[in-house]
Amino acid sequence: MFRILFFEPRIAGNTGNAIRLAAATGSHLHLVDPLFDFEDSKLRRAGLDYHDLAVVTVHETLEQAYEALLPARVFAFTTAATTGYADVAYEPGDVLLFGPEPTGLPEDVLADDRVTDRLRLPMLPSRRSMNLANCASIAVYEAWRQHGFAGGV
Repeated sequence: MFRILFFEPRIAGNTGNAIRLAAATGSHLHLVDPLFDFEDSKLRRAGLDYHDLAVVTVHETLEQAYEALLPARVFAFTTAATTGYADVAYEPGDVLLFGPEPTGLPEDVLADDRVTDRLRLPMLPSRRSMNLANCASIAVYEAWRQHGFAGGV
């Protein structure tokens, strides 16, 4: 299936929602430190009872995450991209990379040679960004849709 990579997420509730997303879609969620307290009540509430159904891996650094995930295509999501998220033919194993709230991915991460492409979710003009978990959901479901929702009911 697809792999979601959150680089230094800041809001526990968003990560909890991403845990639910991973459980519901069979995606593997990867998180890069530094993180919030995993005992955070917002994380538990958002993830509810899905923690046991989701595959979540925490990496100390982005470099360690890449070591575990590559070789694979890495798509970095950013408001600065020109390629639309629906303009990509996704493959199982692709990595969907998202940055921290509220700053997004730093330029050095976006410029890394291991990033296959930068992708954008369309929004109305003059909007800063969308919720991290919502963005991940949109991207994962598009990738999964392209594969006929394999394994889903």
